[in-house]
Amino acid sequence: MSREIAAGQVYRMRRQHPCGGWEWRVFRTGADIGMECLTCQRRVMLERRVFESRVKVLVRSGDA
Repeated sequence: MSREIAAGQVYRMRRQHPCGGWEWRVFRTGADIGMECLTCQRRVMLERRVFESRVKVLVRSGDA
């Protein structure tokens, strides 16, 4: 998957977070992707490869 990932974008993941949230905002990009749950504000870091396999759909772009 060769998608452009940028800070501020919101993604829906394939699995629900334990807090009940589905959507995550990207706050950091690079070899690892930093994400923040929009429901509970929990921040996690995932390897880019893991992020790309777990993402379902881009919900909205950050700068648009």
